[in-house]
Amino acid sequence: MLTEQLVEAASSRKVGYGLDQGVEMGPVISASSKARIEALIASGEHEGASVLVDGRGKKVKNYEEGFFVFPTVMDDVPQQGEIARTEIFGPVLSMMHARSLDEAIQMVNARSYGNMACIFTRDGASARRFRYEVGAGNVGINIGVAAPLATFPFSGWGESFFGDLHAQARHGVEFYTQTKVVIERWPREWNRKF
Repeated sequence: MLTEQLVEAASSRKVGYGLDQGVEMGPVISASSKARIEALIASGEHEGASVLVDGRGKKVKNYEEGFFVFPTVMDDVPQQGEIARTEIFGPVLSMMHARSLDEAIQMVNARSYGNMACIFTRDGASARRFRYEVGAGNVGINIGVAAPLATFPFSGWGESFFGDLHAQARHGVEFYTQTKVVIERWPREWNRKF
């Protein structure tokens, strides 16, 4: 049932120029980005994934030269395949299936990237376990994209993060703050009045 709902949502998404009325998704950033995303889709298909909704090679009326990749849904993506090991940064939903919570956590933690991980569950204990054990900086519980507001830190882990501080929230303030450590010792016989 979930797969069918995802297919319906992806198939009905209105793609076009972002300022046109009713458009829900615009183009990718460049021709090379479009080519890279479409090549990754082809790679996933070649490795055995099923392409349930194919967003490659489509045009938008009046914007035929635009860099549009329509929503794509792929099922049974191999865990060791290129598409599972790559941050696509495009409109591609890659589904992998786990038979248990242990297997799902293992699948997430086996990847070198740790931008985001989400779980949909009615079980609070499973949600809590996923929250603490999964190796991702942004975790969604019953929400599909754990995209925080600007006031939250963007907490990618592993190869999804570069640097030593995140750019938002407290980390952003710390980045622009010069810190100082002062250590004092005042023996009893010395004057401590300022």
